[in-house]
This record gives sequence, C-alpha cells and structure tokens, in this order.
Amino acid sequence: AQAGWLQHDFGHLSVFKKSSWNHIVHKFVIGHLKGASANWWNHRHFQHHAKPNIFKKDPDVNMLHIFVLGDTQPVEYGKKKLKYLPYNHQHEYFFLIFPPLLIPVYFQIQIISTMIRRRFWADLAWAISYYMRYFITYIPFYGVLGSLSLLTFVRFLESHWFVWVTQMNHIPMEIDCEKHRDWLSSQVAATCNIEQSFFNDWFTGHLNFQIEHHLFPTMPRHNFWK
Repeated sequence: AQAGWLQHDFGHLSVFKKSSWNHIVHKFVIGHLKGASANWWNHRHFQHHAKPNIFKKDPDVNMLHIFVLGDTQPVEYGKKKLKYLPYNHQHEYFFLIFPPLLIPVYFQIQIISTMIRRRFWADLAWAISYYMRYFITYIPFYGVLGSLSLLTFVRFLESHWFVWVTQMNHIPMEIDCEKHRDWLSSQVAATCNIEQSFFNDWFTGHLNFQIEHHLFPTMPRHNFWK
C-alpha cells in the first residue's frame, strides 16, 4: 500500500526536478515493486484528475452497474428501471464486493489485458520482473500454491486499504454528469479532506489532503498541510 502512495508521487512528477527521472522511477516502483503498469495508471489517473466524479469521464466512478452513486444516478436508474443488482442493499454488499475484489481481481485483469492489448511491452517486462522476484523468493518456502495464496491475501488486504483511502475523500462529494464548470470549481466540488494526524498522514500517503492534491497535483505531498 505504501508503494502505491509512492508510485502516485512519481506519477505526478512531484519527487525529482526532472520529469524524466520521475517517469523512470515511476516505472520501477509501480512495475517492479507492485507488478502493475505505469501507462495504465497514467491513462486512468489523469482522466480522474481532469474530470473528478464525472460520469463517463472519470474511470474511478465507473462502477459497471454494480453500485449507483451520487444523487442523480439512482433516480436515473429508477426511471429507466435498470436493476442489475438490488441497489437498496448496496450499502451492505459494498463490503463484500468492492474492497476485497478491486485490486486482486478487477485491477489485475484490467492491467494485464491493457498491457497486452495496447502493447506496453516495457511495462509488461517490469511486471514480469516483479512476479519473477516474488516467486523466486517465496516458492522455496511455501511452494507454488502457497506463494499464490500469500500474494492473493496480501492484495486482498491492500485492496481494502486502497479503497478506504481513495473513496473516503471523493465519494461523499458531488458525483454527476458533466456540468462544464471551470476547472477550479470542478476540483473542489469533487474532493474533501480528512482530519490531519500523524497516523492519517501515513495511512493515506497524505491523500487526506485531497483538495490540495487536486488543486496542486505536482506538489510534493509533505507540503500539502502548508
């Protein structure tokens, strides 16, 4: 999870003065330390920053008909009689679907298919290096099945951590269709902050300062509080 916040820093070019250094280390951290794709992350995350909480433009609120978000989407689904799932119980099945499955299942399928489909061969090589390092390290101790089980369990825990941090400072805010606001207003309407504490700063990678992060996305995280 901490490697996730770290790659987020490099992805926003907020660590080194030279952009090229940020890009190189970003590929190493997200690829070799996490087994994911820098290009996949950039494509997803930059859309989120450009149009936060806007349906069809922010991939982070694309819930694939599993959840309905905001004030207008539930009304829309009700009028069109779209009932893919019992949405009146979504606050209950949220805990069974979203936090446990986002990283181990949905993101893994999306990352691997994106790297192959879009021919991100460099990203694929970094990801392969992650899996090689992981299995060379753990198979002698736990065998193939045990190593896969450990990897799945770690990602299951990380997924809960990731979901709570990324959703708590966006989901309570306005989620709607494009309203063609100015950039500043659209950022503030979609973000909120979480109380500062030593633990919260560490646990969230300083993304408890979500407003400041969206207004100044290249700012190093330790300066948000200022």
